[in-house]
Amino acid sequence: MLSEKKRKLEQEEAERNMQILLDFLQMLRKQKVDELNEVQHDLQYIKQDLNSVERNRIDLYRARDRYSMKLRMLADDPIGKKPWSSSTDRNFGGLFSTSRNAPGGLPTGNLTYKKVDSKAQIGSPGPQRKDTSISELNSQHMSQSGLAVVRKKRVNAQFNDLQECYLQKRRQLANKSRVKEEKDADVVQREGYSEGLADFQSVLSTFTRYSRLRVIAELRHGDLFHSANIVSSIEFDRDDELFATAGVSRRIKVFDFSSVVNEPADAHCPVVEMSTRSKLSCLSWNKYTKNHIASSDYDGIVTVWDVTTRQSVMEYEEHEKRAWSVDFSRTEPSMLVSGSDDCKVKVWCTKQEASVLNIDMKANICCVKYNPGSSVHIAVGSADHHIHYYDLRNTSQPVHIFSGHRKAVSYVKFLSNNELASASTDSTLRLWDVKDNLPVRTLRGHTNEKNFVGLSVNNEFLSCGSETNEVFVYHKAISKPVTWHRFGSPDIDETDEDAGSYFISAVCWKSDSPTMLAANSQGTIKVLVLAA
Repeated sequence: MLSEKKRKLEQEEAERNMQILLDFLQMLRKQKVDELNEVQHDLQYIKQDLNSVERNRIDLYRARDRYSMKLRMLADDPIGKKPWSSSTDRNFGGLFSTSRNAPGGLPTGNLTYKKVDSKAQIGSPGPQRKDTSISELNSQHMSQSGLAVVRKKRVNAQFNDLQECYLQKRRQLANKSRVKEEKDADVVQREGYSEGLADFQSVLSTFTRYSRLRVIAELRHGDLFHSANIVSSIEFDRDDELFATAGVSRRIKVFDFSSVVNEPADAHCPVVEMSTRSKLSCLSWNKYTKNHIASSDYDGIVTVWDVTTRQSVMEYEEHEKRAWSVDFSRTEPSMLVSGSDDCKVKVWCTKQEASVLNIDMKANICCVKYNPGSSVHIAVGSADHHIHYYDLRNTSQPVHIFSGHRKAVSYVKFLSNNELASASTDSTLRLWDVKDNLPVRTLRGHTNEKNFVGLSVNNEFLSCGSETNEVFVYHKAISKPVTWHRFGSPDIDETDEDAGSYFISAVCWKSDSPTMLAANSQGTIKVLVLAA
């Protein structure tokens, strides 16, 4: 009986082990089959897109060949043979006696001709223009080839991120409803490109277009009487004609952008300058009233200024500690919001002297921002490592709390009504979808562990500072930087002990433009533009 019981136990143990192994293998097979199916679907997308791109490329080559042939026909056609009848000599006489270019926009060389040599000279511009046209085509082809090699290197350097971006867009399209898929299939047949491929091509073209930041102007924010020159905030006005700077020097300075870019460096003086009682932390231009700008300061005061009269319009003194952030609503220009170390978010109206709404957050507030498409939705970044997204019609609890940062959230900015970007002292930027309340992507490459280094967003690009005294630019679809630029100046001794402590303190994009402003803790401000 004992031996029988032992055999039974051994049998059951063997069966259990076999079942565990079977379950594992079945699970592994299912996982690998799913992976294989996903790879097969991906290969199918790639095959379809390769065919689409190949067709489009052939069409482009044919168009180029037709254009080249047309140029050669124009070049080969002697000018004297054109049916201009008796007006030929008169026209050419006028043409050769002026300094204009020959037909086709190409220079004719020496345009002074004697009448007796007109017959000999009339035929000469034809071959000359032919040679010029062909040489121009060849040089253009060579420069395009060189550019293609450079852009291909950029693709190879970020291949994994680009691959993830492509597959994500193609899979998203495939996950839509069957009816939508059939409709998209018709679009592919008619236009040659699927929606996902078109989106990815836009990302790829934009991402590979730029490889560096070029300095087009530079100025100093500091002055002889103030050694503290940190620029805390730099902002363009409504029309991108003026920009304002503020910081620990207790001054708001307003500059004319075109003057800064076009005039010599020694002529860069502010068009308006306003003194304040305290150090300044943040600026926000009114999106409707061009001459109004709001500031927040280290005493917790929120002030609305009129830059025309250089006087304060409103002063709000309800915050009990340092106010870090202020922002005007884009859709309701009389409303603005502020956040402070007193753990309170306050909403103000320029028509009232007291705050119209208070939110107690239980944590220090580092940044606040209105949704550009709504006057009732705000994003709040705080020292609790989270972003709180509120509907101001019901502030008892946030609509959503976005979690992921490991340290304080120093900036929040909206790329669109549904896309939110955040910066943190954990040295990352993060993108969020506020419509579906989802994390989208984490961007890494800069260094930010203790200072406010700035964050600014454009349609496709994000820029931020770094504690390495560099400005970084990211594309929103790629997790690594597109490019970066290091601040430096001939009059600064790099061996100086303080040289390593300089950091970028503020950045701001010019609307819908590859141009941006950046400032650092020395008070140096640069106008930078993305370049190939």
